[in-house]
Amino acid sequence: MDRPVERLQSRPQTGFPGARGLVVLLGAVCTVIAAAVATVLAVALAASVVVIGLMGGALLFLASLAMRARRTVRAANADPGPQLLEARHVGGHSWVAYGWERRR
Repeated sequence: MDRPVERLQSRPQTGFPGARGLVVLLGAVCTVIAAAVATVLAVALAASVVVIGLMGGALLFLASLAMRARRTVRAANADPGPQLLEARHVGGHSWVAYGWERRR
């Protein structure tokens, strides 16, 4: 039983005699083109990852500034405490309320 490689080598050449060289050359050109396309796609993917990272970092930075501003505003506008309210029923469905702030 002969091997497939021996069968291909023993087969007589038909058609254009330089076809094998042309096919090899076209295969090499297609390989180079595929490698160039893969390189462009890899660079585009890497650039998108970098942009996503920068936008995420900017979002975290702005969130930290907002949290710091929120804490500052809370400290400046601290609630002095609950107010005392006095409500009096003046008849029917009517009430009158008076409020005083506690002194510390």
